[in-house]
Amino acid sequence: MRRLIPTGDAAHPVAFAEVPQPVPEPGEALIEVEAFAPNRGETFLLEHPRPGLLPGKDIAGLVVRAAADGSGPGTGTRVVGHPAQGGWAEFAAVPAHSLAALPDGVDSIRAAALPLAGITALRLLRTCGSLTGRRVLLTGASGGVGHYVTELAVGAGAELTVVTATPVRGERLAELGASVVHEVTAAQGPFDVALESTGGPDFPVALSKVRPGGMLVWFGQASRAPVTLDFFHLLSGPERVTVQHFHYAGAPYGSDLATLVRLVEQERLHPEVGRIAHWTETAETLVDLRERRIRGKAVLMTGGTEGTTRGTE
Repeated sequence: MRRLIPTGDAAHPVAFAEVPQPVPEPGEALIEVEAFAPNRGETFLLEHPRPGLLPGKDIAGLVVRAAADGSGPGTGTRVVGHPAQGGWAEFAAVPAHSLAALPDGVDSIRAAALPLAGITALRLLRTCGSLTGRRVLLTGASGGVGHYVTELAVGAGAELTVVTATPVRGERLAELGASVVHEVTAAQGPFDVALESTGGPDFPVALSKVRPGGMLVWFGQASRAPVTLDFFHLLSGPERVTVQHFHYAGAPYGSDLATLVRLVEQERLHPEVGRIAHWTETAETLVDLRERRIRGKAVLMTGGTEGTTRGTE
């Protein structure tokens, strides 16, 4: 079968290789991959790939062999999955507990855009507790996580302010009910909760916008710049603020995937897919995703013909 593997070349991060089909463990199902969605964090890993890296965590496809231990969806079921790695291939072995069945009304493109970003958004908002009537600040809101957080938080009754790099990136979030600014300094606090994903100089500014006794949840460093905090400067800012580190990971993922699928089916969650392309265009798509030339998610299709519809901001 064909699989995409790292090249170590930033200008062309992946290339095709012919490899044996994966052999699932007893608790894994074999999935014929129809679509997969790379994440921006994966583009960073591909700059200096570790030995043995097999990229690919967000997939949708068909169960061609159910898990031998009897767990998970049966053979012939359309599914969305979140394997630890190896999803950018014709076939992937996925733990049964990290799969969710897809109803007829949810296509593979939208499903593939759900896992990492959607699970992150769900678990991030659970960390915040009830959002009804609370003022929330979200930095780095332009990507897939930001879109899902916006739609879910507004739907839960939050008064949400989001920070996006450009007006174009903020248009869709404004339509979903968020107030949009393009610099953290422009956000009108105080906020009950700040969800901070950019790091660098934005972190201390976001922290300064939190009310006394509020919370900042740090869930990313998209700027790739480390954070510097001045202890004495904080004495003149918000008091008793809790800073909580957050990382989404922790299987099983099946229950959260099922929740996301249900919300999509009910039209309460709308994946934003900024590009759909054939997987022969994965290398170019990864570069554009890394350089922020794609709004929302990019989805690559393994079947059909080459030259699928493309979209770029």
